[in-house]
Amino acid sequence: MTRWGEPFREGDALATAAVVDRAQIAIVVIDRFSLLRYWNPFARELFGFVGGRDYVGLSLLDIGIHESDREHASQLARRVLRGEPWEGTFAVLKGDSTWIHVRAQAVPMRNEDGEIDGITLIAREALRSGRVEEQYGLLERIGSRLAGSLEFDSTVRGVAGILVPQFADHCFIDLYEQDRLVRRVSVHAEGWMPPPHTWFDVGDEVRYPERHFVTQALRRLETVVSSDYLFENSPSSRSDMVSRQVGVTSAIAAPLRARGEVLGVLTLALSGLSPRQKNTYGGFDRDLVGAIASRVALAIDNARLFEEERTTALAFQNSLLPSDFPPQDGLTIASRYLPAGPTQAYGHGIQTQVGGDFYDVIPLSAGRVGLVIGDVEGRGPHAAAVMGQLRAALRAFAQADREPADILRELDEWVRRLGRPIDGGTWIPSVSCLYMVYDAWSRELSYANAGHAPPLLITSESVEALELEVNDRMLGTRAKAGAGEDVVYHQAELRLPTGATLLLYTDGLVDRTPVGGARDPERAFRRLTDRVSEVADKDVEQIAEAAVHSVPGELDDDTALLVVRTDSDELALREGWFPSEASTVGEARHLAANTFKEWGMDRDQSELACLLVSEIVTNVVIHATPHPVHREFTDTGVRDSETPFDGTPAFDEFDEDWSDLLDEVAEADEADAQDDDKEFLLRLRKGASRVWVEVFDHDLRLPRIRSAAADDEGGRGLYLVEQLATRWGSRPTPDGKAVWFEMPMHAPVEDGDAEPLA
Repeated sequence: MTRWGEPFREGDALATAAVVDRAQIAIVVIDRFSLLRYWNPFARELFGFVGGRDYVGLSLLDIGIHESDREHASQLARRVLRGEPWEGTFAVLKGDSTWIHVRAQAVPMRNEDGEIDGITLIAREALRSGRVEEQYGLLERIGSRLAGSLEFDSTVRGVAGILVPQFADHCFIDLYEQDRLVRRVSVHAEGWMPPPHTWFDVGDEVRYPERHFVTQALRRLETVVSSDYLFENSPSSRSDMVSRQVGVTSAIAAPLRARGEVLGVLTLALSGLSPRQKNTYGGFDRDLVGAIASRVALAIDNARLFEEERTTALAFQNSLLPSDFPPQDGLTIASRYLPAGPTQAYGHGIQTQVGGDFYDVIPLSAGRVGLVIGDVEGRGPHAAAVMGQLRAALRAFAQADREPADILRELDEWVRRLGRPIDGGTWIPSVSCLYMVYDAWSRELSYANAGHAPPLLITSESVEALELEVNDRMLGTRAKAGAGEDVVYHQAELRLPTGATLLLYTDGLVDRTPVGGARDPERAFRRLTDRVSEVADKDVEQIAEAAVHSVPGELDDDTALLVVRTDSDELALREGWFPSEASTVGEARHLAANTFKEWGMDRDQSELACLLVSEIVTNVVIHATPHPVHREFTDTGVRDSETPFDGTPAFDEFDEDWSDLLDEVAEADEADAQDDDKEFLLRLRKGASRVWVEVFDHDLRLPRIRSAAADDEGGRGLYLVEQLATRWGSRPTPDGKAVWFEMPMHAPVEDGDAEPLA
């Protein structure tokens, strides 16, 4: 061709390959499996292929298509392989980490037999040319992005990411917070940032002059374009100077309105930051931005409503869980609760859901601690309500020093009472629950398990699942299997290694859905153990944080976890057996006094504790039975060994009647001198700042406080314990009972008693 309009001469004809190589449009060929087979030089430049990398055989998705558009691209391939052409726009991350929007057309490619064996994709950069059809595609993309997000930050930032740099070089979103206009988004092309204290930054209160085009847009409630008088009403001289330096040429301000309320304003501007054929906005752009602003406003309003609903739901959920734990001797504790992501409730949109996962740490008698982890079936307010009632009941049963198996039996009955009518029947949730009682001094762990996964045992040598001998049926399942079915909960004990750490968790921690994959709980468990192994020697907070982030994927279920590390450095224990004789009261008191002195207890506190030791030991000497008694539960009632059962109580109600003086007990002791089984155990425990005293005997009757008259000789012992000890109580044991009390090692320092600084 010699001149424009003249035909090619035969010798000037270009080969097909040369035409494709010189064409200023991207041409990409993929096979029927969406794998790359060919691309021309312009495609390499458009998509930013990294030099030297072989892209042949890679998926179409590997050329940098944004994650949110991958399903869009997959639909492209499926549609074209059915023989239909396709046209659309998608975002691409180039090899140099810059974003562009690509307008693509795809057509089927047929072989000699007429069968479709591939796709030819023709693409170019979109939006910068100002073509109307591309701008309508922009509106479609924004609508798709807004429809897929209910989180405020991702909503507004997603919109800004679409508009910059394809349609604008600068994007600002200012929203009202009460009567203040605050900048929430400030995005610029090419990574440019305005100098400090020139343009308003995110979080700043925004004040526009009275005649500024943004003020006019908010006052008129209409979209305003400004090009000719852009710099006449700048907020400040510094702002005006930066606007001129960056070459701002045109701007649009559109009010954000939803449900009749003005939420804020969307502002877009063109400048010299990026090359484009069009550097001013016109009437069509104004109408387009007005339509975009309407969608953005609705999305922002929905996001705010959703976040308010979610905040309320999470506040409700968190109010049902312990916010923190008091210090526990011999234990360091960390906990986490992770709410599940929003769920799709078909016909009702995206909804937030609370869950039924729970945990707890319960102080028990004499420094022992109850550890709880559980999961209520289902999601929603009812599951959370069941969880709250269940946790309250469990805590009440535990603080009464019930055995773990007894507690689960009670909870099973409790759960079945919490059912709700549904479809002519009753829905009763299934609940997994693991309840453990830990004694830090002996490192013994008593537990009962209702279908919950075993915790991780973390030691210096390994991280593995704790071997639990007992794993009974979940709570609430008896009614599902049949009302007459007998469900029995068992109990077992084990001893933890020195310095061991337990990680108790619910299944939401490992039962996650990875992006683009399927759930694999076994692989997730391996990832959990591997990640925890890396931080096994760190503190419990780091272990909890590592566990939370160990398994990637979407949180389809809420998650609760509890990390408990054992530490016996500050613990001490001393105990002794004594005959139940009047003369041994002084011996028990002497053992306690020497032990408290050795442990560094304040003298006044030690004397007070020794007084209370005398009181509870005297109770044992006066009221303890002469022989060990074992209690059995039969169909006809409670039967105690050494006592015939005739339907009447074996013992009178225990009361603290001290009218029997100790000298009378001494006379009785002489008659029973040959009885070697009449004895009691005094056990003293030391924590970091507290001591516990326990007295064990073979009497099954639990003590109670009685009111002594003015002339009574006794009856005031337990009243003194009640008034002077920090806590006290009693609990049944397999062959009797234990009475205990707690005292601080050091007297509390009053404000006026504080020593002056030297």
